[in-house]
Formats: sequence, C-alpha cells, structure tokens
Amino acid sequence: MNLPTYTRAQQLPAILAQRIAILDGAMGTMIQRFKLSEAQYRGEGYSGPGAVGERFKDFHKDVKGNNELLSITRPDVIRDIHEGYLAAGADLIETNTFGATTIAQEDYDMADLAREMNLASARLAREACDKFSTPDKPRFVAGALGPTPRTASISPDVNDPGARNIDFETLRAAYYAQTAALVEAGSDVLLVETIFDTLNAKAALFAIDEYFEASGECLPIIISGTVTDASGRILSGQTVTAFWHSVRHARPLAVGLNCALGAALMRPYVQELNRVATDTFISCYPNAGLPNPMSETGFDETPDVTSRLVHEFAAEGLVNIVGGCCGTTPDHIAAIGAAVGPVAPRGVQGARFYSEAA
Repeated sequence: MNLPTYTRAQQLPAILAQRIAILDGAMGTMIQRFKLSEAQYRGEGYSGPGAVGERFKDFHKDVKGNNELLSITRPDVIRDIHEGYLAAGADLIETNTFGATTIAQEDYDMADLAREMNLASARLAREACDKFSTPDKPRFVAGALGPTPRTASISPDVNDPGARNIDFETLRAAYYAQTAALVEAGSDVLLVETIFDTLNAKAALFAIDEYFEASGECLPIIISGTVTDASGRILSGQTVTAFWHSVRHARPLAVGLNCALGAALMRPYVQELNRVATDTFISCYPNAGLPNPMSETGFDETPDVTSRLVHEFAAEGLVNIVGGCCGTTPDHIAAIGAAVGPVAPRGVQGARFYSEAA
C-alpha cells in the first residue's frame, strides 16, 4: 500500500489495519431536529460564545436551510451535534462544510463567507475531537468537501448536450480555497464526498494536491462516490470500477460509497469496489434506507436495521470505515459501532507493514 508521508493523522492507517473505524452520521438530519426558524439561522436568540448579534438580521435573502451558516451563527448547535456523534463512538467527525464552497454559497449570495464558514466549521470539529480524544482512541476531523450544486460533465439543458453551468477552473479555485481553510483550522483528513460527477471530484483532487505542494502539508484523503440508481453508475455515467480508476492517481487512504441507495441496495457496488481497489482501504456510509416523509428522520431504517446491514458488509470483509449518511443519528452510529466492533477489518495489500511501522 503505497501511502504518502502524512503530516497529520499519521496513526490512522495503522488503526484502519487493526479495526474498523467509525465515521459519524448525518449533519442535516440532526440540524432538522432543532427546528430552527429563519431568525434563528441568522443568530437571533443566541448569546453564547461566538454570538454574532445582529450581523445577519437584515440580510437580503432567506438563509434558512443554509446549514453551513450555522457554524457562524449557531456554533452551539453544531458543537452539540459533533459531541453527540463522538459520545456515540465515532472515530472521525465530518466538518459542517458540505456546501461551504463559493459555488454552493452563491445560492444564498454568501459566497464571500465561504472561507469563514470553513474556518469556523473546522475549529468546532477540532475542539470537539480534542475534548473526546484519548491515547487509546484518538478522534479525527474529516474536512468535508461536497460536490457543489453544479456539474462539470453533464448538461443542465436537455436541448443542448454541450451546455455546462460550471468549468474545471472555477471548481478548482473554489476547492483550493476550501481546502486551505479546512487545513488551516485543524482538519486531520480531507473527505471528498457524495461524488456524482467524477470531473468535479477530479477538480477537488487537483486543488488538494496543489495546496499540499504549496503548503508542505499532506493529509490522508478519503474519496466517496454515490451510486444514484440501480444501474450501478454515478450520475455522470461511470461504473464503480471506472470511477476508481479515474481517481486512484490521488493515492487516497480510502475510497468508498455514501448516500444514495441505502445499505441494502449499495451492497453489490461495495463488493465491486472491494474487488478492484485492492491496494486501498474501503469506506461505506449509506443512508438509513430510502426516503420516508412519515419517519422522524425522513428515512425508513431504525438503528437496528442499518447496523445489521452494515454488519453484513463487515462480516464479508468489505470495509475499513463505516458510518451513516442521510437519516442517520447518533443512535445509528452507536448501533453500527457495536455491530462491527468484534469484526476484523478488510485486509489491504501492505497494510500490515504500516501497522508495524506505526
């Protein structure tokens, strides 16, 4: 396993070789439980540490739903969610930055706040991890880079196949800025996640590599795609095998799948990834089944169901990192951790060497 020389989270490869690590669950699902109003998204009613007062009181657009803004306006909410997942046993905590790119924030006219959002989010996750870390169980901040609402390789116009609403350079610049802020504020790992367009992901990976070269930092990278339907392809048309061969040049610590179909329908694609990505670790964090508006979390599966399905992945020797995506809660993560705890991780070529070196 030809890993780079990491400047952070150096012990993580050895941990993954020894046991299955636990990633946290859904951020959006947990934010929804707070039932925050438009005014609360703007920071009204909060006077604790980091309170913004009336800074956003008269902002000209609605901001409810802009979850990344909460890292600035309601740090107490984000801190509470992180600590809930850490208390449930998570080893890695994702920053609240899925949509914290200048591109995604254009929808709210808040592109100029993207750097501040990433800095604030990474600091909150860093503080939470430091609070829960022990010598026997270190906790890691995974700086999350989401896919953006734009797609570099798919036309948004059915009448014009050649049309595009974003280009590679714009994506690269946005991801470079996000990466710089996430690393500066204390991330241990970079997670390029929920990839539905491989070209978007390649822009993110290019920007990360560019930042590493400029800064001298080198963090472990986790790359996670999403299979959007039963054809077994990501939205931009690649099979799981093709997706892996498109991103393996980045030498990720782990590659995997998240979101989309839920664990039951995701299984054959994790099996496929297991067959082709023999020299890297595998991650998997599915939704809690399929959407169900009548459910408390908006998804079908209870913790016992999701954890049973993820346990099957582990028992088959398919995974090294597991967690949850949409619809999952700290209860789901605690159940997943208990289910996979006794199971050995997936074996990886060269992993024993890194375990011994650590």
